[in-house]
This record gives sequence, structure tokens and C-alpha cells, in this order.
Amino acid sequence: MKKTLAILASALSMSAAFAQTAAPAGASSAAASQTQVKARHEQRVEDRINYLHSQLKITSAQESQWNNFADVMRSNSETMGHLFEQRRANPNVSALDDMKGYAEITQAHADGTKKLVDAFDPLYTSFSPEQKKLADETFRRQPAEGGAHHRRSGKPAAPASDATVKP
Repeated sequence: MKKTLAILASALSMSAAFAQTAAPAGASSAAASQTQVKARHEQRVEDRINYLHSQLKITSAQESQWNNFADVMRSNSETMGHLFEQRRANPNVSALDDMKGYAEITQAHADGTKKLVDAFDPLYTSFSPEQKKLADETFRRQPAEGGAHHRRSGKPAAPASDATVKP
């Protein structure tokens, strides 16, 4: 009996030791996962920048204006990524704080779009007629291709009130 208790006590102390070491590993794995998500997001932005550079046939004379535009894209991405990261880090907020956070994201998006327009205007003005046509087609098509990427699932949003749902 003493032998069994000694083995059980040993097993319990070993499992407690493993549990204590597992928590930091889990935390570091979550941090590694966040780093991977951030790296993938940054890569998607760079891929989009490279795609647009190629698609719009940016010339060497337009590189300076292009670089300004691309830098605004990167900055906007970083700002939005930071805001969404803050939102994910604090999932247990009140409805009011949730709305305030959403308003902050929406305002940052509007501000970023304005900055993007301001950077794109001189670039677009420098485009040849062919480049303008390419830009018009490329940006006109963008919402249809990228519009659904903000929704996390393919399901439509839930109705706002049960009163609107008919059995």
C-alpha cells in the first residue's frame, strides 16, 4: 500500500510539473501563431502591392509615386492589423466598448482610404491612357473579388431580432 501511495504521489507531482511547463509552451505557441498570422497578413499585402505594380505596368518614371502609394498600403495594413489584434486580445468587452472599438476600426479604415486616395491621385494622373484603363478595370473588379474576405464564414449574418424570423 505504501508503495502504491508513493507511486501515485510521484505520478501526481510529475503531472503537476508537466502541467506547469505546458502552460508557458502553450503561451509561446500562441505567440508563435500570432507571429505567423501577422507574417501571412504582411505577405498578402506585399503580394497585392506586387500584383498591382505588375498589373498597372508601373514605369521607372512612376516609381517614386508608386512607392508612396505602396507605403500607404503598408501603413494602413499595419494600423488595421494592430486594431484587430487589440480587439482579439480583449474578447470580453461590454457591448458599448465593442461598439466603440468597431467605431475606431471604421474611422481608421476611412482615414486610411483617404490617405490611399491622396497617394493614388498623383500616380493615376501620371498614368498613360492604357494604364488608366488597366487601373479602372482592376479597381472596379476588386470589391467583387475581395468583398467577402472580411466575413469569417460563408453564412449570412444572424437577424437582428427574433421578431423578423418566421417559423
